[in-house]
Amino acid sequence: MERFGRGEDGGPFRIRGAREVRGATRAFFSMRERVSRLIDQRSQLLAGVSHDLRTPLTRLKLQLALLPPSSEIEDAKRDLADMEETLEEYLAFAQGLGEEAPALIDVAAIASEVVADSARGGGDVTVEQSGDVSAPTRGRAIKRCLANLIDNAVAHGDKVRVTVKGEETAVFVSVDDNGPGIPEELYEDAFRPFSRLDATRSRNQKGVGLGLAIARDVARSHGGDIILSQSPLGGLRATLRLPRPA
Repeated sequence: MERFGRGEDGGPFRIRGAREVRGATRAFFSMRERVSRLIDQRSQLLAGVSHDLRTPLTRLKLQLALLPPSSEIEDAKRDLADMEETLEEYLAFAQGLGEEAPALIDVAAIASEVVADSARGGGDVTVEQSGDVSAPTRGRAIKRCLANLIDNAVAHGDKVRVTVKGEETAVFVSVDDNGPGIPEELYEDAFRPFSRLDATRSRNQKGVGLGLAIARDVARSHGGDIILSQSPLGGLRATLRLPRPA
């Protein structure tokens, strides 16, 4: 059950015990199969829809490029760019979650790679590590998760600090920024798909409001979660928890 909660395939299991126990076990494995099918179907649907919409979007971009410049055309181009970004995020998530098997991975190495990419873009981002930070994860999905968290922090703060800490039962990744933060009562709203809290965190309005939603979905598919809190830097702290076997 714990392995299933972390998104791992538990493999074959021999049902035994009292009649009530066997009945409950059969019900659980039936539920597990239904949940697995739903996840696979969702991933395939997201990938299919994203692919199917790319062609008409490309045609629209070409048609707009041939039209005389105007404020309306520029607005339409920005709308198309937002739609493309939405599709790319959906597709990246569907591919990362649907095709990759879990493996024991150094979470700090993934975080360092994402931080290096962000630093090349001009961000003031650093990473620190303590303890054993290996955990059974889907590497591409976790990289997408961390990239979304770090990109969100960079978009709203001038300074970002990433801390990867290993404990006995889990690996924790904290992403701190010195931006304006958000009120505690809006923490859960920030995870809703297409949620935009720009009235509070308005330094950079890039994005379509899927970053944190996808990041939490990835975390929960591994049996973990993402929690928001106030950062010691004065802005927002996003803490990713990835459980690992005891």
